[in-house]
Amino acid sequence: MNPSTSPAAAAPQDRHIQPVHAQLAALCWRKSNGEREVLLVTSSTGRWILPKGWPINGLHPGDAALVEAWEEAGVKKGKVDRKPLGAFLGAKRSLAGDDEPSVTKVFAVKVQETVTDYPEADRRDRIWVSPAKAAELVDEDGLREILRAF
Repeated sequence: MNPSTSPAAAAPQDRHIQPVHAQLAALCWRKSNGEREVLLVTSSTGRWILPKGWPINGLHPGDAALVEAWEEAGVKKGKVDRKPLGAFLGAKRSLAGDDEPSVTKVFAVKVQETVTDYPEADRRDRIWVSPAKAAELVDEDGLREILRAF
């Protein structure tokens, strides 16, 4: 094998797995008794997660995250930051059953109003917890870091 065709000669980005999917998440937060709390919801498998979903054509990514906060967590009114807090890597299960790499951008949403009747209320539980407790409850390392820094 000549050096120019060896794996070591590949460009650095060619040696790393590139995310196949891109999603958006809403880190919904409020102040309670002077302390910051964040809102978690259950996934379809019962794990604690942030409300998240796919980009929506024609919407700013933060606004799309706010749509997910409504659908999955009942956030009726909130103010979303235009710049993401950060991003984390995870996996999305494909229709074929394979785990594919996914990057999720996280947008802070200051919650002004929640309701109990929302599109996915019958499919999800939700809890308000401290960012530190949320970091203990979620599975993704990168999301833990974002929550601990929040």
